[in-house]
Amino acid sequence: MTKPEEPDFLTATRRTYQKVAQAYTRASSEGLQVRPYDRAMLPLFAELVREAGGTRVADVGCGSGFVTQFLHELGLDVFGLDLSPAMLEQARRSYPHLEFREATILDLPVTDLSLHGITALFSFNTVPIEHLSQAFQGFHRALQPGGVVLLAFSVREEPLELRTWLDHDVTLPLQRLVPDEVSQALGEAGLPVQAQLLHQPRPPHETRPYVHLLAQKATSAGPSQSFTP
Repeated sequence: MTKPEEPDFLTATRRTYQKVAQAYTRASSEGLQVRPYDRAMLPLFAELVREAGGTRVADVGCGSGFVTQFLHELGLDVFGLDLSPAMLEQARRSYPHLEFREATILDLPVTDLSLHGITALFSFNTVPIEHLSQAFQGFHRALQPGGVVLLAFSVREEPLELRTWLDHDVTLPLQRLVPDEVSQALGEAGLPVQAQLLHQPRPPHETRPYVHLLAQKATSAGPSQSFTP
């Protein structure tokens, strides 16, 4: 259901995923088996989350739930969030042992300081740059000190409108997203980027360059005890 006075990009994103939910689930049936960079970054994320002192993680924009399941297999106490009821239905059907909730990327249904980590893999592809601050401030509010954020997003210098996807007619604006601007927005929200990995596409499963960003909320830890100069 469309929420009152929500930004247009949320309405368009929900409408699209409502339409393609079954096709998306079929197309992503191989999950992370065909995405080695995601498969490599998620265990690192899980390790950093544990270093931050816990295991409670939200997978934001979880879609059909295969990333949520992978995080569960890594031993994290994870739940999935998505704005599309049809996508959540697919996720619950595939992974009935996991928790999935309806929510948007701008309004996480969690209490302050309740999470140790947040993943959002390709969930920001439709988010205009003017809404990044609100989203990242929400992430900061939800995370405990030391909490970790892992983002992945397609790199685009110019926005475009997707009109056909997975054999469906859609109207889905894809936003300009470049690593430096996203990193700046994270830093301004109190989530400075700790690592960045830029990937070239690996056809047929990847068609555009994309990036992983690891960010972390500051802690009150003492001076570094690094063994490297």
